[in-house]
Amino acid sequence: MIKRRIEEKLKDALRRSASVALMGPRQIGKTTIAINISESKPSIYMDLENRLDLEKVKDFKSFHDANRKSLIILDEVQKLPELFMELRGIIDQERRKDNRYGLFLFLGSASMDLLQQSGESLAGRISYIELYPIDILEYAGGNVEAMNMLWLRGGFPESLLAVSDSDSIAWRDDFIKTYLERDIPQFGPRIPAATLERFWTMLAHNQGSVLNASHLARNLEVSGVTIGRYLDLMTDLLLVRRLQPWTANVGKRLIRSPKIYLRDSGITHALLTIGDYNSLLGHPVVGGSWEGFVIENILGVVPSRTQSFYYGSPGGAEIDLILEFAGGKKWAIEIKRNSSPKLSKGFHIACEDLKPDRMFVVYSGKDTFPMGGGVMAISLFDLMTEVLNQ
Repeated sequence: MIKRRIEEKLKDALRRSASVALMGPRQIGKTTIAINISESKPSIYMDLENRLDLEKVKDFKSFHDANRKSLIILDEVQKLPELFMELRGIIDQERRKDNRYGLFLFLGSASMDLLQQSGESLAGRISYIELYPIDILEYAGGNVEAMNMLWLRGGFPESLLAVSDSDSIAWRDDFIKTYLERDIPQFGPRIPAATLERFWTMLAHNQGSVLNASHLARNLEVSGVTIGRYLDLMTDLLLVRRLQPWTANVGKRLIRSPKIYLRDSGITHALLTIGDYNSLLGHPVVGGSWEGFVIENILGVVPSRTQSFYYGSPGGAEIDLILEFAGGKKWAIEIKRNSSPKLSKGFHIACEDLKPDRMFVVYSGKDTFPMGGGVMAISLFDLMTEVLNQ
């Protein structure tokens, strides 16, 4: 079993917050982490996809009163969104008894229900944490072969740790089918599974591209508004990332549409029927897939309150990833898959516009070396280590 870095962060959050919501897509490892935590303190775990457990907690006030001396862990909490209406009163009641921290741990497979139900009423009473797929710090370290395995299979534990590539992609195919036929219909308006699969696959083919809603709409024969609704749903399910453009005033026209990435590289490859590493290297999506993989790994370790963007102008100035840390410090990150990275003129122009504090090129090799002009070539592992230490 792979030790997840977020486990300590979650324990810290329970020490300072009355309730914590751990969010992430299904099968990402939330339950395993919660069970690990439950073994270190009095806890009661309820899976709200189990009909009996769901019935037990429907009268949440009574359930809490009977178990108030334990950490109450509720899995798939989006199944019972009305409990948040009672949560504020329960937490305030416990505070009056000087029982302020570590009361509830909620696990959810989507962001929208938790965020919409809590709103401002739980301000100061709940902490939100997102669980990302397994990253290279947790699995690969500086091992290039292991990193390539993670890139191919993605960071869902069952996919990554499968006995073979064929077992891994079979698991991902089942994951996609389950989302399309069972999970997604629970969260949004009824969308035909075949239509949504086509949409998901189109996003995979265009991994890392600037959103062109009208192009997607024409191919799916739906409206641009419908494309926006599909994209909102996939984003809320933590399956898609919209990387927003840098739009601060730099005295020139900038691209203002987001870039779209499927957040797990293994799911991207399964949708495109890429089953092994050699097939990945020969596929047209290889560059966009590597870029998305690098971005997702980096964003999994950024400090809180860090903002992420990309930079692009119609004239070709571009930066793949901008990190703006709390306090205003900016890093410009270019992403190259080959082992001998070369920078485009557009990156230098963009850095002149943006004036970042540090400039990096993440590439597939292991060494760190200067490329001139203040730009440093660096491996993904070493850059993530630098970000984690900010």
